[in-house]
Amino acid sequence: MDATTDQAEQVVAGSALHAGRLITQIENGRADAREVLRSLAPHCGKAQLIGVTGPPGAGKSTLVSALIRELRGRGRTVGVIAVDPSSPFSGGALLGDRDRMVESSSGDSGVFIRSLASRGASGGLAAAVNDAVDVLDAMGKDVVIVETVGVGQGEFDIAEIAHTVVLVFVPGYGDALQAMKAGITEIADVVVVNKSDSPGAEQTFKELAAQGFERTGPEGTPPWPVPVLRTSALRHDGIAELVDAVDEHHRFTGRTAWRTAHEHARRRARFIAFANDRLREELLETAVDERSLTDPYGAAEEFVAELVDAHRRLTAHRAAGAETEQK
Repeated sequence: MDATTDQAEQVVAGSALHAGRLITQIENGRADAREVLRSLAPHCGKAQLIGVTGPPGAGKSTLVSALIRELRGRGRTVGVIAVDPSSPFSGGALLGDRDRMVESSSGDSGVFIRSLASRGASGGLAAAVNDAVDVLDAMGKDVVIVETVGVGQGEFDIAEIAHTVVLVFVPGYGDALQAMKAGITEIADVVVVNKSDSPGAEQTFKELAAQGFERTGPEGTPPWPVPVLRTSALRHDGIAELVDAVDEHHRFTGRTAWRTAHEHARRRARFIAFANDRLREELLETAVDERSLTDPYGAAEEFVAELVDAHRRLTAHRAAGAETEQK
């Protein structure tokens, strides 16, 4: 048995050690991780994927810890990918709040938690998170939660990864209004006002509930009325209702074309990420070395035109071969 097959089989068997090693390889952009991921592909697609995002300070990590406790109480295994910004000096994950999340689940074999720093992740951070999610999916986790740091493009990338996006707000009108203006609410399937016992939480809840958010899906499918909930993660208030709302959304998308469309979009994004990765490794460095870059725009256009032409000729050749076989 080769190393790739052995590592894949160990992950499928539920080995936290091998899963952690594979995620490290993914995080560092190791090319050999791709072969293991290919071996894991037949074992993916069973986990429920939940994204938790929102502005910094909303208590997302504490909320995820509460979700873990609630889900474990319902007999479901849980994997967590906690996306951190990378230190520009060490490359390491920065957010210390995650340590408390790990401590709260220490010793529970039904929970696997991993922070993922962006570093130089192959294909970009969104691709690295997708790969890490697949590792936990293949590992057999019933639910995989992805928590973003809550700043930048990551908030929107999560909508391409998760089946259900939970958008967590900080109490206070300013944060809610800022998020609404930024369009972040367009990705929310469930809106949560956390720290419900804090000043301003009730007002924020009323303002958000009054918006009447709706998510529209593929043509011909009914819209999803986005629920707005109140939680206090520290006190575990509202957490059961949050899990119920997430599960109801998951059932809703499963009954319609939403889930199929989402999975297609996720596969498409992953194809593009993998293709970009391979092109960069196999072609771009050589192309740069071979070309004059006094006009980088013209050189790039010429290079892309050559690739497109080669692809068209290859496609035509394959079509001609298929036609000959049919005759």
